[in-house]
Amino acid sequence: MAFQKPSHTFTKIHLKALHTKSLHILFTLSFTVFINTFSFAQELPKKNGTIPIEQRKDSAHIAVDSIIKPPLNTKEIDSTQQDSVKQKGLLEGTVKYKAKDYVSLSQKMKTIRLYNEAEVLYQDMEIKAGVIVIDYSKNLVYAGRLKDSTGYTQRPVFTQGENVIEPDSIIFNTETKKALVFNSRTEQQGFKVYSPITKKENDSVYFMKKGRFTTAEDEEDPEYQFVTSKMKLVPNKKVIVGPTYMEIYGVPTPIALPFAFFPMTQKQTSGIIFPSFGEDSNRGYNLQNGGYYFAISDYLDLAVLGDYYTNGSYGLRIENNYAKRYKFRGNLSFRYENLLNSERGFPDFSQSTIYNLRWSHNQDAKANPNSRFSASVNLGSSSYYQESINQLNQSNFLNNTLASSVSYSKTFAGEPQVNLSLTATHRQNTNTGDIDLTLPTMQASIGRIYPFAPKTGTKKGAIHNINFQVSSRGEYSIKTNDSIFGKAEMFDDAITGMRHSIPVTTNFKVFDYFSVSANANFEETWTLNTVKKFYDQSLEEVVSVDQSGFDRFLTYNVGASVGTTIYGMYNFEEEGEDKKIKAIRHVMRPSISYSISPAFDQYYETYDVIDADGTTSDQVEYTRFENSLFGRPGNRYSSSVGISLGNNLEAKIRAKDSTKAEPEKIFILNNLNFSTSYDIAADSLHWSPVRMSGGTQILNKKMSINFGMTLNPYALDSNNNVINTFNVNNGGSLFRLTSANVNMSYTLSNDSFSGGASEEKNASAQESARSGGRTDDLFGRSEDYADKRLSDGDNDKENEENNDFYNYKMPWSLRLAYSANYTNTRREDEISSHSLMFSGDVDISPKWSLGASSGYDFLNQGFTYTQLRFERDLLSWRMNFSWIPFSNRSSWNFFIGIKSNLLKDLKYDKRKQPDQRLGN
Repeated sequence: MAFQKPSHTFTKIHLKALHTKSLHILFTLSFTVFINTFSFAQELPKKNGTIPIEQRKDSAHIAVDSIIKPPLNTKEIDSTQQDSVKQKGLLEGTVKYKAKDYVSLSQKMKTIRLYNEAEVLYQDMEIKAGVIVIDYSKNLVYAGRLKDSTGYTQRPVFTQGENVIEPDSIIFNTETKKALVFNSRTEQQGFKVYSPITKKENDSVYFMKKGRFTTAEDEEDPEYQFVTSKMKLVPNKKVIVGPTYMEIYGVPTPIALPFAFFPMTQKQTSGIIFPSFGEDSNRGYNLQNGGYYFAISDYLDLAVLGDYYTNGSYGLRIENNYAKRYKFRGNLSFRYENLLNSERGFPDFSQSTIYNLRWSHNQDAKANPNSRFSASVNLGSSSYYQESINQLNQSNFLNNTLASSVSYSKTFAGEPQVNLSLTATHRQNTNTGDIDLTLPTMQASIGRIYPFAPKTGTKKGAIHNINFQVSSRGEYSIKTNDSIFGKAEMFDDAITGMRHSIPVTTNFKVFDYFSVSANANFEETWTLNTVKKFYDQSLEEVVSVDQSGFDRFLTYNVGASVGTTIYGMYNFEEEGEDKKIKAIRHVMRPSISYSISPAFDQYYETYDVIDADGTTSDQVEYTRFENSLFGRPGNRYSSSVGISLGNNLEAKIRAKDSTKAEPEKIFILNNLNFSTSYDIAADSLHWSPVRMSGGTQILNKKMSINFGMTLNPYALDSNNNVINTFNVNNGGSLFRLTSANVNMSYTLSNDSFSGGASEEKNASAQESARSGGRTDDLFGRSEDYADKRLSDGDNDKENEENNDFYNYKMPWSLRLAYSANYTNTRREDEISSHSLMFSGDVDISPKWSLGASSGYDFLNQGFTYTQLRFERDLLSWRMNFSWIPFSNRSSWNFFIGIKSNLLKDLKYDKRKQPDQRLGN
């Protein structure tokens, strides 16, 4: 029997029976003590000089005389064979025992008595008690407490392996292997059981009378417990109880069951998943996320869940997880919902079916270094997250994109190295329903080859550094819509193509400070889709005829670039000074490039547009490759010069820690980049707009700021079209600001000021990420309260319990995201978007937690999607309330239930779903 001392750790309840080998230990203790008595016979009263050996047959049979009496026939009987084959010894290890006061042996009473802090240790079994008595005449072992002026102390503790039992007393029969345990207390995996009388039937069955069980931390004064008239326990397998009712702080409640079954195993077990209850004004009462869990194996499981609404709507969800250590892990989820709005026969009745498929697969890096397979799939109905009313999708309805990727890559070692990859991708706009698929994309490449590199030594100069690489990319692309996805017609407009590239590059230094690189790129494009155009005079329109068949075109371009790095340092302090800002360093990386792209006129044709009178009014140029997957060949000669300038600013400041002698380095600007180009061959608008982008991090890298703008040097005419006149010559400024944007994100918590680590992603964030949503709760938090186990860990409870002034450390977190965009391409001069979003959580007490996610749209002057969260830790219970106060998704969720996984189905879950008609 195994007892576990009550603790704050939640585990499942198991009473592990005493093994048969352990039952002889206390009994055979009499044997060792008896031998010690013979070894020190001079301390005993002498009667006739010797102590006669009692000849008696006993079922327990203490084999003392086998040691004292000489063997009758030592030549014929091999004692080794006799012991190992016919008489297996009772002791298979060293027995250790001790007692603080005394160990006494009574020949008359046939007992051995250990008193005060008695301990017996044999193999994996240990007994500690105030008193231990072995009655080897009746084959009984007794362990009990000591009584003093303060009451009872030194309650027995029986330990075997990981199992612990702490009763008031134990009576154990070594012959029948049965035992009576009085006032036993045990705990395993958080399940704590108390029983006044426990009968041990055999090594694997226990019967308990008038027992009670709970998962509360305070075993002496639990906030709740279940009282049962009888209980059967099979260690590590199951617990079966008879009529049971629930008590809260000793007060009986009407919550009762005629019987109950609890699986008791450390392994995964199959079982029913109880649903949560809710109400929808449009679909009636409902049950959500109820079903069955299948523990298929240690590597694979399956959960089948369903939703049902009283107006006839229903949903089905299949969740699968799989893993193999050092190989791979992943999960698969399929969700389907058949939603009915209103009731059949009503004018506002409608029906829709939506679905969603998610698959995630990750291969362990150690599985195969030369090949890798991964998958991240999220596809389904475009309106799934918008229409679904399952609470798991609460924070994902704002998603406007679904994306998927399944890839396999293989590397063939050698010289040169060959790489091969196959990728299938999917991208879906949930607003328009447009879907882009590649089924699949094939890429192959060989490693860079340096044909002129020396066989030994380093590569020097332009010749040694000449290298080239061969790569090929082929795609089968489908552009379709959600309405025909999965049907045969989605393949009607599929196009296929392949591109082969051979880039040749080299680099070298000039004047020791300038890096020069030159490149030439050759590309050949294959296609199976071309077009033939002509003007139909009778129809008075251009007719395009799609042609199938292999065709190809070749393009090339050359270019070169030169760049350098310039460092500048400005010191603020002189010798003998200790200023806070010691120096600022400015790093500039200017570069200039030149590229030439020829005009490939040989791939272009013309057709004449003929008027009704038979005269040619226009001649139109086109290329048969205009529907090519990889684009058309250029028909305009380009000779372009590119200019770019990269900057970053760093500062050296006095270290905050006075013990540090060296100053600290911080970034003022991580990057500040400018770029533009000048097309020499263009007939007008030679200069392209100047693009500026930059970013930095401030507030100890807690706030990230990214910004950018586009500056056009040319003016607009009265129709707001760009003209070949500089804006400054048209009475304006040097540049005309056409667009600008700024994005800021800020993450802060109480650990930011204490040097603590940042928060890890919880299960809610991971669920949102799998659905393509945000992980920072800015769009709210998806919470399945009926199965919430996100905070069942320690949560620094020890620190909170030892802290008398909780306000000294109040856990909190804050996440901010600010975004603004400005548009002035055609004199719009408007802010196209301007919003601030925030999400935060704060523990106002060790048991109370508040959270909120919201935002404000400054452009439309209104609050964005808002969610308020309240959580109360009720020791063994948890209470949660989530509220969306306004918008067409206004709703609330309330949950109260036991935290322990063993009793998590004891809960109350109530929801008020949004009224979908408000959004119509």
